[in-house]
Amino acid sequence: MRDTAAQPRPVLRPPAPRAAGAGPVRAPGPQPVHQALVCVALPALAVSAEHGQLTGQGLDGFYRDGRRLLARCRVRVAEAEPVPVQGRLLDAARARFMGTVRIPTEEGPDPVVTVERLRDAEGVERITVHNAAVRELRLPVEVALGTDLAELGAVAAGRPGPEIPAAVHGSGLRWPAPGLHAVLTADPPAEDVLASAGLLCWEIRLPPGGSRTIELRVRPEAPGRPRPPEPAARGRSGTLWDEVRAEGDDPGVAALLATGLDDLRSLLVRDTGNQELLAAAGVPWRCGRPAPAEALWTARMTLPLGVRLAGGTLRALARAQVSGPGPDHGRIPGALRRSGPHLPPGCTGVEATLLFPVVLAEARRWGLPEQETQALLPAAERCLGWLRAAVGRRGYLADPFPGGPYRCEVQAHAHRAALLGADLLAACGRPGAEEWREWAAALRHRFRADFWAEDRSGGRPLAALTPDGRRIPHLGSTAAHLLDTGLLGAGAHAPGLLDKVQTEQLARLLGGPALDCGWGLRSLGAKEPGYNPFGHRGGAVRVHETAVAVAGLAAAGYEAEAGALARGMLDAAKAFGHRLPEMYAGEQRSTGSLPLPHPAACRPAAVAAAGAVQALVAFAGVRPDVPARSVTVRPPRSAPLGALRFTGLRVAEQPFSVRVSRLGLGMVEEAADGLQLGV
Repeated sequence: MRDTAAQPRPVLRPPAPRAAGAGPVRAPGPQPVHQALVCVALPALAVSAEHGQLTGQGLDGFYRDGRRLLARCRVRVAEAEPVPVQGRLLDAARARFMGTVRIPTEEGPDPVVTVERLRDAEGVERITVHNAAVRELRLPVEVALGTDLAELGAVAAGRPGPEIPAAVHGSGLRWPAPGLHAVLTADPPAEDVLASAGLLCWEIRLPPGGSRTIELRVRPEAPGRPRPPEPAARGRSGTLWDEVRAEGDDPGVAALLATGLDDLRSLLVRDTGNQELLAAAGVPWRCGRPAPAEALWTARMTLPLGVRLAGGTLRALARAQVSGPGPDHGRIPGALRRSGPHLPPGCTGVEATLLFPVVLAEARRWGLPEQETQALLPAAERCLGWLRAAVGRRGYLADPFPGGPYRCEVQAHAHRAALLGADLLAACGRPGAEEWREWAAALRHRFRADFWAEDRSGGRPLAALTPDGRRIPHLGSTAAHLLDTGLLGAGAHAPGLLDKVQTEQLARLLGGPALDCGWGLRSLGAKEPGYNPFGHRGGAVRVHETAVAVAGLAAAGYEAEAGALARGMLDAAKAFGHRLPEMYAGEQRSTGSLPLPHPAACRPAAVAAAGAVQALVAFAGVRPDVPARSVTVRPPRSAPLGALRFTGLRVAEQPFSVRVSRLGLGMVEEAADGLQLGV
């Protein structure tokens, strides 16, 4: 191998800079990802279009720990880029790209040279050139490489750095930057290297029917530190949730669950120092530090798969809890999040603080060991203590605190935290349970009067009240949280904030055309001012809240509405290759249409993958009470999704399998010894 000064073979290069006077340059913005093919095995990922070439444009590249190790990897065979044939995911972490190359001596329309690229998120790419001709071929292969070692956040925001010059390094190339080097090795080593262009060249000999493979590996190196070990091949057996399966009359059930679990595994990370397992929010925007609210929602919605993720998430967030004196004592920190066109941003820390005791209480019902529950109980008590101190004079919780509006869904979160927190305190012999039950009862009484707007169609819940008493009536998907009351003992659900008549009206609204677009639940009703089918909180379908609505409607007995939303989600998943993004456009479904992707949505996203789990398993109706050694199975009697079977679920951390017939009859096929089964 040598660094030659000869002229490089032709290679595609980035576009030239804009000439002076060519007009205004558009400000950088979020890079669209809806057409990207993303391989994920956090903290590593690889992003490209379906053609497979890493172009150096947009988000293309191999990343590790939030840095782009390789931005360009363009393959040419016989001085031509392969014609893309197919690019697809093999699983969450691996992709396969196929292309064809025509050579000058070919006769007829059939290509005889194919190029296969197998890409692994952890920085490995295998390029295989195959000859289907009846004669031997000698072909030049070139790979043009480059990187900027930019931070993922800067790349995602459209602000990548300048490309770094490469240097020859062993059997490949090296790109140095302060504090970090990217090193690429090739096997077999390139015959020619032009470091100034980042070009590796081979002349390969292919007998008839023969193949030749070139393997590229890119890794980070920190100057002055020992070289990290090469990542071990990831086995697909023995991983978390590996035994979980679903079957159904709709084949999309099995595919959606399998893909969702694969995505969830790819998003699992360890918190710094303590190595607790929890889920990152999503790729590419939020795959760094886990977001507390999304991590807790993911843990809660996957409780039917086991309590390991919930335990790790709770322990990690308990350490992040504010412990010093002042009004934030007991709160879990969280960033602000946009709330749509009618409300100011809300605080995800408020949501996470209210979720913490709920997840702990429900994890205990699913089988979290008492020793782990007791260790986490003080953190849950601090969350409840923060809630007690933060409630305003009107008896409602402001978000953001203090001074923000009283949001409908935040009162639902607070009510659920109070009731499940009381249940947890009583079960663990701690004081305060009765006071929290009384507070929740008083909140129900106030809420049913203050947060309900009567109209000729039967009324609706308000989106929020301002501290000065102004009503914000806009209807959106956050109202679904009013149906999410939480799991108590003996398979019972906690009471809701709405009375029976109001709950029935809310079910009609959630199942009506203003909110149900046919692909899921709009975040803002189609008839509301400011509705935008692409609005994050202004009309797009958010998978997480659609799943909350499905589970809540099914538990409350509104099976037709739950089934319609779930079928819409299933159909949307098929259009997305069963890898649901966190959101997609809330455009009305019509004959022959497909859901429109949102260009800025995370995909994969933890709450979308976990939401698919919750929405599907909700139709099994499994309600455990492991401390009481019992589990109840109450599927919807109308079997909205037809026959279903789930294997590999876990109750009391033991395998649990359940079958639901087309008549809505549930049958437990496998359960832990000593569990009393009920209906």
